[in-house]
Amino acid sequence: MDAVGFEHHDHKSCIASNLRTVSDACADKGLQLTPVRRRVVEILLQEHRAMGAYDVLDHLRAEGLGSQPPVAYRALEFLVKNGFAHKIERLNAFVACAHPGERHAPAFLICRKCDAVAEAHIADATNTVCDAAAELGFAVERMVIEAEGLCPTCQPEVAA
Repeated sequence: MDAVGFEHHDHKSCIASNLRTVSDACADKGLQLTPVRRRVVEILLQEHRAMGAYDVLDHLRAEGLGSQPPVAYRALEFLVKNGFAHKIERLNAFVACAHPGERHAPAFLICRKCDAVAEAHIADATNTVCDAAAELGFAVERMVIEAEGLCPTCQPEVAA
């Protein structure tokens, strides 16, 4: 299992690298990465947690980039549709994709205390679900795996 989200890392480098990847992917696909869309990706990357559309809108409003809900929803819809962000169904919130532009079916590990979200790639789980679906004649088109618990920071210290 490969998880991205709870470990300590060079956050500035992570943001810069992800933005570069999103920008390059948009250029390659002929997609328009507007200033608002770019800023929404930055906001999601900076926060490193699940954010609702209105949380994103608050940031945009404070920066003079829009004050109406459709501004945030349109940007988030674009980002999700093109694989640059994911919607966390359980929280009705969004996170930046840890592997933008790559085709994958991530599993999300959601901290119930701080809303931090790690994106994990669990190939065996995805294959198991797809195999079970195929046996029933069902074609999986989209899959979201979400697990709720406590991140390393929010877990109570275990007494030795």
